[in-house]
Amino acid sequence: MAENNSIYRERFNLTLQHKPVDRCPIDLGGTPQSTMDSWDSVKLLAEYLGFNGVMPDDYDKFDRRILEHWDIDFRRVGVLIPFKTKYNQEVSDTESIDEYGIRRAFTGLYYDIVASPLQNATRDDIIAYEFPTLDQMLPVLDDCEARAKKLYEESPYVIVGEHPVLGVLELACWLCGYDTLMMMLALDPDTVHLLFSKILEFQKRTLRAYYEKIGRYIHLTTSGDDFGTQKSLFMSPGMWREFVKPYMAERIAYTAKFTDAVYMHHSCGAIYDIIPDLAEIGVRILNPIQPAAEGMAPERLKSNYGDKITFHGGLDTQDVLPAGDPVEIEGAVEHLLGVMHPWKDGGYIFASAHNLQVDVSSKSIALMYDSVAKKAGSLNR
Repeated sequence: MAENNSIYRERFNLTLQHKPVDRCPIDLGGTPQSTMDSWDSVKLLAEYLGFNGVMPDDYDKFDRRILEHWDIDFRRVGVLIPFKTKYNQEVSDTESIDEYGIRRAFTGLYYDIVASPLQNATRDDIIAYEFPTLDQMLPVLDDCEARAKKLYEESPYVIVGEHPVLGVLELACWLCGYDTLMMMLALDPDTVHLLFSKILEFQKRTLRAYYEKIGRYIHLTTSGDDFGTQKSLFMSPGMWREFVKPYMAERIAYTAKFTDAVYMHHSCGAIYDIIPDLAEIGVRILNPIQPAAEGMAPERLKSNYGDKITFHGGLDTQDVLPAGDPVEIEGAVEHLLGVMHPWKDGGYIFASAHNLQVDVSSKSIALMYDSVAKKAGSLNR
């Protein structure tokens, strides 16, 4: 199938090759970690920019008018695959149990985990635990395929496949509870490998079904699995290499059987020590640069790993954007682009360091993207 080549896709390819580009690729809404956490916030931003009426429905992941206003390079397709299993239950208006048996309650902004199905589970409990099966998958794949095909053939943008399944460490922590899983890593490694192997098999079943549908239409695909806290990794680098790396490497290699899309991975936190490992197993783009996390300053990342991996994100969402100071926001954009210097040697995609939450005003978001768009010479008025 012939691809609809464009300056956006060419710019993306040059960025990955660490070659000079006409301007830095810009992302908003292109991945699950570079969007806005509330549709109400999206609507407020649209109104701030002077757009009225209902949002267009041809780009249902975001408001098309906002993306075109800042000449955003990326468009997202696909979903985190939903299942209907024996575990699903609506407990109340503010509490539910998902397809894995994980219980969540609304806490003001998110639905946070309040109970885990494998908390204090025995090895036999883990052997008996049933992951969702393909026949329990809700019917979303045909719609994902149709949208991906349309955008691939009819739009000029870089098409992003949202990851269809959770990461091995993240899902294990959610199933067992972080405290239980961390103790198991130290005290019961064989059971951890058993659990991670079951998760990997579940991942592979889901990945195949998903990428056989959309794999030919996407340019990059995402995954998410948090490995770090604000100060360090959840575990030692050696332990991460023993327990997490082999399963993640297999997931990436398996995904590559069904799509040529570039692999992008998201992990919050201080993960500096394992960046070479991520590049080794096939991660081409790393999100985010979380500048407030220990050791994750963009200067350090660009200097030491700038020729090995492409970085995505980096405009601070913990202090700079919520504070809303125009001078500080413009200065942060200027500093980040100056450090990453994508015009010179590619290797960088502009976005905020994580999703834009309700504590970031429309004015601050507009100032951030106006600043980078003016620098890129691409502000559409």
